[in-house]
Amino acid sequence: MALMFPRLARNFAKNGYYPTDEDTIDRVLNALDTSHDQRVRILDPCAGEGHAILESTHRLGRDRTDAYGIEYDLERARHMQGLVDVGIQSDLMDTVISQRAFGMMFFNPPYGDLVSETGGSKGYAGKGRQRLEKLFYQRCVHLLQYGGILMMIVPRYVFDDELSGWVSQHFDRVTAFEAAIDTFQQVVVFGVRTKRNALLANDQAKQTRKLLQRIGSGELKPAPLPLTWCDEPYDVPPATSSTPHCYRVSLEPEQLEQEIGRLGGLWPSFNLAFWTGGGTQRRPLRQLSSWHLALSLAAGGISGVVTARSGRQLVVKGDTFKEKTAKVEFSEDADGNISERRILTDRFVPAIMAWDVTPNSPDKGRLFKITSTPAQDEPAQPGSADSDTEAA
Repeated sequence: MALMFPRLARNFAKNGYYPTDEDTIDRVLNALDTSHDQRVRILDPCAGEGHAILESTHRLGRDRTDAYGIEYDLERARHMQGLVDVGIQSDLMDTVISQRAFGMMFFNPPYGDLVSETGGSKGYAGKGRQRLEKLFYQRCVHLLQYGGILMMIVPRYVFDDELSGWVSQHFDRVTAFEAAIDTFQQVVVFGVRTKRNALLANDQAKQTRKLLQRIGSGELKPAPLPLTWCDEPYDVPPATSSTPHCYRVSLEPEQLEQEIGRLGGLWPSFNLAFWTGGGTQRRPLRQLSSWHLALSLAAGGISGVVTARSGRQLVVKGDTFKEKTAKVEFSEDADGNISERRILTDRFVPAIMAWDVTPNSPDKGRLFKITSTPAQDEPAQPGSADSDTEAA
């Protein structure tokens, strides 16, 4: 979405949404390049309507770029999901994403202080001023693979001693510029992800930290983002891992409804649960006695739809559960001391549940438990139910 007028920008800011203007996006992407023809994988963890991630994809080559986007707002996420390969509507803190899986990240997080309404200090590992930008940085920095490119757009005053130290420890070749439109006092920071041990022994890390601290304090105003990139471009590395994990942990009611509609609940497994579509049934060697039938039914060996002589139809499911019975014994020794002994004994209890599906029956749809199945004349065969079945 283009950011054209200051009044419109202020309205976005009031709603907690700070989209990157088109001019800044175009200039930022001029710094990117690829010196290979392999597939690359990019991420925008705060994608908004997806404009920045879409332009990044076109810059790197749509046919060889896998674009991932995450957005909290439902309406913006719906628009973004039509522009990327993988799009998730979710709070970033409620997602599971593979670490070191992306070669480039366009990072323009929410701006503001952490307050109780946004979870307070929950999940924040720093000791300095608690800001949303720093919380999102902690969550996202490890998603970049080594050699991956960071394009970070945040207000200049966010770079306190703490954030400046983090960036200097995690990135090499750090450069900072003033955004094309200075509505939100934004700076654009580029960096190449590297191992921390390699930076600790490098004086460049100390210089980077000092540079960002001076920008954050207002002592230094960075140069404007150039229209034409004349320095060495930032080369986006090829993807080094298989398809990463990228999904949401919890579901909103609307998303749960969509998943239930897509999966169909448990009805697709109805035949499997009641054995109506099971393997080939074999006839027993001899006619089963009432005892055999009851045992098989209670053990779950006989399940499905059965019909009594009276026409009553039941869907039955048998099973056996184990429960413990307690017994207490007291004994007295020669000195008159009384000791107590508790004995727990396993007891197997059959349970046969039935669902009445008899047409036009007043009990149709009733779920009940069968307590006894007395046979008066002859044992009931599989596929039929005796009319003397009693319900508890």
